[in-house]
Amino acid sequence: MISCKEETMKGDFYGQEFEVSRKADKTAETYTNLSAKDSVQTQLIGEITEVCQSKGCWMKVKLDADNEVFVRFKDYGFFVPKDAAGKKVAMNGAAFLEEMSVEDQRHFAEDEGASEDEIALITAPKKTLRFEADGVLISN
Repeated sequence: MISCKEETMKGDFYGQEFEVSRKADKTAETYTNLSAKDSVQTQLIGEITEVCQSKGCWMKVKLDADNEVFVRFKDYGFFVPKDAAGKKVAMNGAAFLEEMSVEDQRHFAEDEGASEDEIALITAPKKTLRFEADGVLISN
C-alpha cells in the first residue's frame, strides 16, 4: 500500500480546487524532456514574480534559481489578485514549451521600452516555459 500525502499549504484557490501532491515539482525539471509539441499534466510550486496589472489574467512564477514560467489560466476562466507577487503558489494544469520567434521577441522588447541596441541582440528563437493552469492555490 502506498500513501499519497499532500503538501501542506494554506491559502486561496482560484479556478478549480485540487489537492497539492507531495510530488508537485518545485523546479523546472518537468520541462527537461519536453519538445515544443509536448505537454504534460502536472503540478508546480513556485513564487509569483509578476502578475498582469490590467486584470490578473497571467502571472510569472519563479521555479528555481534559473527558471521562470509564464502562466495563463485555462479558457480565461479565472484571474488572480494583481498584488500576488512575492507569494508562494501551487499550480495544477499543463506544462509545455513555446518557441518564440525572433520577430515576436523583438516586438515584445520594443513594447517594454528596450533600446535599439538591445533589440538588435535578439537573433535566435527562444524557448519559454509555459503553463496553462486550471487551478492555482496562492498562500496567504
